[in-house]
Amino acid sequence: MSETAAPIGLSWAPKLPSLATTSCSSKSEPAPKPSTAQGSLWKPQSELVDGLFVSPRDPKKVNKLTRKSVKDTTGKGWFDMPAPTITPELKKDLEILQLRHVMDPKRHFKRAGKSKALPKYFQVGTVVEPASEFYSGRMTRRERKTTLVDELLSDQYLKSYRMRKVREIQESRMPGGNQKWKNKGKQTLKRAKDRRK
Repeated sequence: MSETAAPIGLSWAPKLPSLATTSCSSKSEPAPKPSTAQGSLWKPQSELVDGLFVSPRDPKKVNKLTRKSVKDTTGKGWFDMPAPTITPELKKDLEILQLRHVMDPKRHFKRAGKSKALPKYFQVGTVVEPASEFYSGRMTRRERKTTLVDELLSDQYLKSYRMRKVREIQESRMPGGNQKWKNKGKQTLKRAKDRRK
């Protein structure tokens, strides 16, 4: 092996401005762009010294650079769970989870809090049934949906509940009000009067 050969994958060459392109360049020629081979290693020209990145001497700037390079996690107490990137599908699922107390009248959930902000740290998993529930507790492929919203929209029990609630709201907002509830109120008043006699 020769002594002048660089190790595999490591090479460095100073980036000197070529005098021929800067002095003789005409106005019609575009300026040379940074090469895309460097990718994310490319730094602005103000931070490069002879083509190499040199960290600043100012401690405030060093702290700022280290904060940018550290991943956003929950910490060691929560096993360094990373903050996921929120896609539109995930955002819809999180909003549905916050409104889960409205979905089903027979289930009562503790509210997440008054803040309507979405959580920053969370994980999404898949429930895997054990082999003993192959026939009893397993969902068929047709029942499995990609997102929580799709699953709730396809549930027939929740669909009938939603339709009934929408119908009740529409009837109460019609001119004249909801006659069914007005009649019930009159009947209870009659019963109360009869009890007094």
